[in-house]
Amino acid sequence: MGNASVLALLLMRVVIGIVMIAHGVNHWRGGGRIEGTARWFAGLGLRHGKLQAWLSVVTEIGAGSLLVLGLLTSLACAAVISVMLIAGLLAHRPNGFFVFREGYEYVLVLSVACLALAVLGPGRWSLDNAAGSAVTGWTGGAVALGVAVVATAGLLATFWRPKAE
Repeated sequence: MGNASVLALLLMRVVIGIVMIAHGVNHWRGGGRIEGTARWFAGLGLRHGKLQAWLSVVTEIGAGSLLVLGLLTSLACAAVISVMLIAGLLAHRPNGFFVFREGYEYVLVLSVACLALAVLGPGRWSLDNAAGSAVTGWTGGAVALGVAVVATAGLLATFWRPKAE
């Protein structure tokens, strides 16, 4: 893998990681703080809104940090994909595709970018590579997608109780 490809993977990891950290910090310290985030999650039909808010904060900041470092990259990608699946299914799907209408375009792009990153691996400039523990190829993609789908299904089965219409 040439230096241009290594740099491209680093850029993907760092930018997606910073975006996720920013989302986590915003859910924690921004606008409505944890209480506002908890109300938003409860409004989406998730029980225990405050717990959901904290799970979101920890997952987003944790996964983002791991991506920036290139550590446990497939699992960090799984965490991002899972967060985006939940957001896409509960908050954005009813609004259609385009992000300017609060649609799922943005969460889809982040999810697919993370799946691609899990397949390609973290690159040479990563802690995974330094430790010799990078999981790449079909295995990296399967880990990221499989863990994300199981985590999403588990969270929704446990906590999602939409209001009857």
